[in-house]
Amino acid sequence: MIDFRPFYQQIATTNLSMWLETLPLQLKQWEKQTHGDYAKWAKIVDFLPHLEADHIDLKSAVKSERVLPLSAGEQQRLVYHLKQLMPWRKGPYHLHGIHVDCEWRSDFKWDRVLPHLAPLKDRTILDVGCGSGYHMWRMVGEGAKMVIGIDPTELFLCQFEAVRKLLNHDRRAHLIPLGIEQMQALEAFDTVFSMGVLYHRKSPLDHLSQLKNQLVKGGELVLETLVVEGDANTVLVPADRYAKMKNVYFIPSVPALINWLEKVGFKHVRCVDVAPTSLAEQRKTDWLENESLVDFLDPHDHTKTIEGYQAPTRAVILANK
Repeated sequence: MIDFRPFYQQIATTNLSMWLETLPLQLKQWEKQTHGDYAKWAKIVDFLPHLEADHIDLKSAVKSERVLPLSAGEQQRLVYHLKQLMPWRKGPYHLHGIHVDCEWRSDFKWDRVLPHLAPLKDRTILDVGCGSGYHMWRMVGEGAKMVIGIDPTELFLCQFEAVRKLLNHDRRAHLIPLGIEQMQALEAFDTVFSMGVLYHRKSPLDHLSQLKNQLVKGGELVLETLVVEGDANTVLVPADRYAKMKNVYFIPSVPALINWLEKVGFKHVRCVDVAPTSLAEQRKTDWLENESLVDFLDPHDHTKTIEGYQAPTRAVILANK
């Protein structure tokens, strides 16, 4: 099983130390009710070979390399273990010569977001809904002091720990399997990311308030979410599903989203990017057994979802506490 004690020791002397009042008990309770496959996934991480990398690149990719490449047999075994952790959603990863070609080209999103951010060097960062942690490693590559991701999905935790193992057990990033609603108001993070989460929340204003409660004064929120065209009063509430997803509740226009952020007390709210999701950014690969974006769109009109709504368009909003 995943051992969180090194993380507890790491934050004990930081401004995150108050988290230790609640976190260890929460994770003990979490361990009692994990997904039925969690033990199997955690064993796969344990079975991964100990492969020290001679070069690691987190600045332009998430990549580990050896001077002496793996043999064909060693590569086959590593691919076998990693594919036991499918589906791989967010990536890509390049690990000891193996290209983990995930469903999402998350590097596309990172390239859209990064130019607008306050410098991440020496920052303590929270990534809410981090998935398997691709963007967390890119934040480390930008010089972040510590990056903590939260995501309650056990498979993502095991994928993250597998990648960490193949990055020489790097301890600058950590994934904690909790949701934002389980965190006390730490007010300790210089930057908080919430990317691809807001539309899954039944109460989006509560989510925005929870994000604000994790920031230091003056800290920066990076919010990336689905949006629709319209004015400050436009919010799509899908009748049933949106792009075949059941758990999509509210999709605002950019002006409505800015309104929401200002209503919960954020300052200097600005939209820095709006982009439709392309079939090159989200697609089927050998590392995914499920459907992907092309299956979620109207086959005759890719500007619409299969239900007839505006096809996925994502905005990046920055704001300060």
